[in-house]
Amino acid sequence: MRQPLKHGSHRRPGRFGLPLLLGLSLLAGTVQAATLSIGIQGEPASLDTARIGGSTWENDVLGDLFEGLVTLDPAGEYIPGAASGWDLSDDGKVYTFKLRDDANWSDGEPVVAEDFVLAFQRLFDPANGAVYASLFYPIRGAEAHTKGEKDAPELGVEAIDAKTLKITLDQPTPYFPTLLVHIAASPVPSHLIEQFGNDWTQMGHIATNGAFTPTSWVSHDHIAARKNVEFHAAEDVALDGVDYYPVEDRSAGLQRFRAGGLDIVRDFSPDRYQWLQENLPDAVHLAPQLANYYFALNQRDGHPTADKRVREALNLAIRRDIIADQIMGGVVSPASGFVPEGVSHFDAQTMPGLDRTMDERVAEAKGLLADAGYSPDHPLELTLRYSTTEANKRIAVALAAMWKPLGVETQLVNAEGAVHYAELANGNFDVGRGSWVADFDDASNFLGILQSDSPKNYGGYRSQAFDELMTKASRETDMAARQQLLQQAERQALSDYAVAPIYVDVSRNLVNPKLEGWEDNALNRHLSRWLSLPQGN
Repeated sequence: MRQPLKHGSHRRPGRFGLPLLLGLSLLAGTVQAATLSIGIQGEPASLDTARIGGSTWENDVLGDLFEGLVTLDPAGEYIPGAASGWDLSDDGKVYTFKLRDDANWSDGEPVVAEDFVLAFQRLFDPANGAVYASLFYPIRGAEAHTKGEKDAPELGVEAIDAKTLKITLDQPTPYFPTLLVHIAASPVPSHLIEQFGNDWTQMGHIATNGAFTPTSWVSHDHIAARKNVEFHAAEDVALDGVDYYPVEDRSAGLQRFRAGGLDIVRDFSPDRYQWLQENLPDAVHLAPQLANYYFALNQRDGHPTADKRVREALNLAIRRDIIADQIMGGVVSPASGFVPEGVSHFDAQTMPGLDRTMDERVAEAKGLLADAGYSPDHPLELTLRYSTTEANKRIAVALAAMWKPLGVETQLVNAEGAVHYAELANGNFDVGRGSWVADFDDASNFLGILQSDSPKNYGGYRSQAFDELMTKASRETDMAARQQLLQQAERQALSDYAVAPIYVDVSRNLVNPKLEGWEDNALNRHLSRWLSLPQGN
């Protein structure tokens, strides 16, 4: 049976405020400092916030090393970070941030407004190809600069003085402060970039402004970070440091956790959930999450999935309930759309045809492939790529089996996470496993990756109607009207069978029961600054 999850129970972004910062520190002074060991799902592409690859595990590492203008508390609520506060103009387009007087880099240099100006300039520099640049297109001139337009307006990020930053938007964007939690909006040490250029992230040069700063990086082994004594809230940070270990093999991660080698494992194989509930019940954390699991369908010329009939047939033949219940152990919910249920100000949409019986869907799928020119003498041949985990492999094998009655021959190709996503970005696949975890609680964060110019649009989906709806939604200030535009945009993408949604995900974590300060939240973000390990752990 599928485990009941209260998707509406997670806390929504509330008021921005500082009271929690004081209360959370009370325990820290009574706890023996220690080094936390975290098993993350892969290795970061870079420690340069303009050159990250877009993986969830980069949040785990860079979220501890850097702090943006806004940050998160343990429950996933938005609170002031490197900024002590801000003002918003009457027209809703100009934010003025006041940086903390005690905000410093780990080398003792002050964090200044120019560090944020340079960070956004680098984010929107076409030469960097930043995958998250489009997230910040509400900023005046951001899109034009990213696309290298010659007549681009002046970028709307300005240092008024050393501790005052002004950000001007093209139009009011009520959720803009929540975007600033993203690691791509973190400052960069302008004094080091001036000296070392792009080599500023080398271990001998790097300085960070978060609660921790890196001391070593052994590729494919671990990243070590130690407490940043220059952090503005350093006295409230209980840990001496954090070590991050890439653990793509979920079984190996579980073994290391049971042996005491890891305090946190940021994922576990869902088929072990029942066993974990019986054997490690105090360590298992399963919680609602704004995340989806899907397969990109390559729509570039030369790929069979460029044919809408093929994409529709593949979608109709997928038994999502079987994947959710039998492969994922009933801990996730089958997805009939791309935007998960539970996203604020949005009603989940359904892909056409999924409300019919399975026999009707398979019959329709066979007819669609026949219309597309496929037959026993000319079978549809697909290359399906997935990143290497036990669950991903089982789902890939299941899809191949579900498509076999249609006469589809599926070749499975797997690789570790970084290589897999590089292949997706290069378009070297027909069907490719993807997932998306919300950076902020808004439907645009999911639908935005399907826009024509998004680096995360792995399938190369192109729809003028969809793009125009997304553009209109980005300019709409009335929340009800904006919601209707976003819902219409999803219906467009689903009617185009732009992707193959599989399930709405949940966060799965193994947490040392002795660890204090951990709170499950819908964003599945957990900054180590809030955590502590009792003496003797």
